[in-house]
Amino acid sequence: MGTEIERKFLVTSEAWRAEAGPGTRLRQGYLHAGTPVVRIRQAGELAFLTIKGPGLLARAEFEYPIPPEDAEAMLASLCAPPIIDKTRHRIARDGLTWEIDEFAGHLAGLVLVEIELASADQAFDRPGWLGDEVTDDPRYQNAALSRAPGPPA
Repeated sequence: MGTEIERKFLVTSEAWRAEAGPGTRLRQGYLHAGTPVVRIRQAGELAFLTIKGPGLLARAEFEYPIPPEDAEAMLASLCAPPIIDKTRHRIARDGLTWEIDEFAGHLAGLVLVEIELASADQAFDRPGWLGDEVTDDPRYQNAALSRAPGPPA
């Protein structure tokens, strides 16, 4: 069983763009947005089925590649709308990867950054563009965002 340990933050400025690559478009929908979360994701030319257990900071995570055509069909017919549409940019710093998500569609204007850690108490340097932590705010979980009418206030 894999365990995801992830902290999530708001972004305070556009300064991260100077370090980020071009990004990958992600489209994702949910077959089940409760517990467990069952997600379908298209990431560029790749596609995945992901199952996540309960939790905000740390939780069980299983991810499996699936045929892109299957993902497209599931997003179109099995996942409740709206489908999350975002571009993910990555920044490598001090052996860690920051993933910045710029949301489009019904979540346009929302920019979140995530960092995966080896342990819940792992120390890391905070970039200047890092804003408030929202790890413990369930409104910022992607499954919750998929059901929200817009970005959290």
